Amino acid sequence: MKRVLNVVDLGQCDYDTAWNLQKDLHARAAAERGLAYLILVEHPPVITLGRRADKRNVLCSPSELEKRGVQLREVDRGGDVTYHGPGQLVAYPILQLTGERRDVHAYFRSLEQLVIALLADYGIPAGRHDGLTGVWVGDEKICAMGVAIKRWTTYHGLALNIDPDLTHFRLITPCGISDKGVTSMARLLGRTVPMAEVAEKLVCHFVREFEFEEISR
Repeated sequence: MKRVLNVVDLGQCDYDTAWNLQKDLHARAAAERGLAYLILVEHPPVITLGRRADKRNVLCSPSELEKRGVQLREVDRGGDVTYHGPGQLVAYPILQLTGERRDVHAYFRSLEQLVIALLADYGIPAGRHDGLTGVWVGDEKICAMGVAIKRWTTYHGLALNIDPDLTHFRLITPCGISDKGVTSMARLLGRTVPMAEVAEKLVCHFVREFEFEEISR
């Protein structure tokens, strides 16, 4: 039986709608061996707080965020505070970790590796940072990660900065890290990159990294 990745491209979609879809697809994938999804989405401005988030890392009051049109959501992923917004590609993999892949740290390393490979396609020399998750270019994070795993089935995921408004990251202390910066593909390349193009490359690298044999859309 071929390993099939079901790709769900939501385009621009609010956080709550995508979150409800995640929960539904997670329940399905946890119940049926081999069923896997990859949700791709671009959110309106939203700040999410993970299970261990320090609320002091949100640097604006809820009323000020509301005035700026930025939502605030508490979620059940790991990690601290993260920003999502237009110009950022968010990917939510929902798949069972079985056999040798039943390893949370190895799962993170696989996510990081596929993003590093994607960025290499554009000549961006990205890599890991000792003791920290995500993908970095020097001391600047270009891809944040925060996941949850229930019944050995993953949800939540990664957020790759293609061309977001980087000033919005000043509303938070990203991931609780105050001595590192944030960057984007557009900033590093000096040009815009089509969201759809990057999304397609991400799917290809995801399929290769997790050894899927077929894509369904």
